[in-house]
Amino acid sequence: MASTSVFSALAPYGWDAAWADAFTPYDAEGLLPGRVVRVDRGQCDIVTADGALRADTAFVTPHDPLRVVCTGDWVAVEPAGNPRYVRAYLPRRTAFVRSTSSKRSEGQILAANVDHAIVAVSLALEVDLGRIERFLALAWESGAQPVVVLTKADLVPDAVTLAHLVQDVETTAPGVPVLTVSATLGEGLDVLAAVVGGGTSVLLGQSGAGKSTLANALLGEDVMEVQAARDVDGKGRHTTTTRNLLALPGGGVLIDTPGLRGVGLWDAEIGVGQVFAEIEELAEECRFHDCAHESEPGCAVLAAIDAGALPLRRLESYRKLLRENQRIVAKTDARVRAEIRKDWKRKGAEGKAAMEAKRGRWQ
Repeated sequence: MASTSVFSALAPYGWDAAWADAFTPYDAEGLLPGRVVRVDRGQCDIVTADGALRADTAFVTPHDPLRVVCTGDWVAVEPAGNPRYVRAYLPRRTAFVRSTSSKRSEGQILAANVDHAIVAVSLALEVDLGRIERFLALAWESGAQPVVVLTKADLVPDAVTLAHLVQDVETTAPGVPVLTVSATLGEGLDVLAAVVGGGTSVLLGQSGAGKSTLANALLGEDVMEVQAARDVDGKGRHTTTTRNLLALPGGGVLIDTPGLRGVGLWDAEIGVGQVFAEIEELAEECRFHDCAHESEPGCAVLAAIDAGALPLRRLESYRKLLRENQRIVAKTDARVRAEIRKDWKRKGAEGKAAMEAKRGRWQ
């Protein structure tokens, strides 16, 4: 088992007894434990008890893009060598994955071993509730606890307007803390610091959401470069170009990520269900167990919409994300593809029967 000196050196980065136990086989081989703080073109920067070092990841880079070394991984690295190689990474506790824009629809792992997923949303522009739901679906699916942080709160000076915005986001994010922060004025940072101080957090959001500014505020110094967002659309210019892991002075670890243009789902059915928990709870009260919440009699979801208890936008977003996730899964799962084709045929037959019935009435 790793020594006491290793514990004291790596504890600020999240090392604990469970990680030490998992590392035991590699310790016997004379390898060093360390945490990946940055990955760049097949190489990575690692913090170890002996200090920071750079290593090649070629030895553990498989064809599966979800099994490459990524920021946040705990790894076993050679104590010496030129080049020096990472020999393995320890089993991940959590993994934040999205789908790529590739036609092959591969998954891309953004960060590993994350406890909190901080979704940064700028109040400089109209809040996109649908995009928040996408981020939250990926966060829940990863196994991390999501937190929504509404940044640039100083740009909404009217307290009533700000309260309405927070309420809209809270409705969109059931079970998720929603914080308002102004890094410029220093407001709300103490609450956020308390959240991120209890483990590893990853900062997510679009470019211009203020992630780097938040990171600097939590670090207490200007470590991450910050560029002004455009006045036209509030977007920045992708100041952060790699995922960087940083130990916070008040405790905890922060992973800052580049602004994400695309937030594609990757096998996130459980995450989608968590985001729309109120819809899935209502669905249990529907008359039919396979209710599609479209026009079926006894649909509790449609009844909630008619009663004003559930916004129609939520149901439409729920359907959209489920369809998208199903398409992604179908590209790699033959059984799901067959189910989709069967569903298409059923709907086609129903549509044809309805048209024939209408023609019969017209004749």
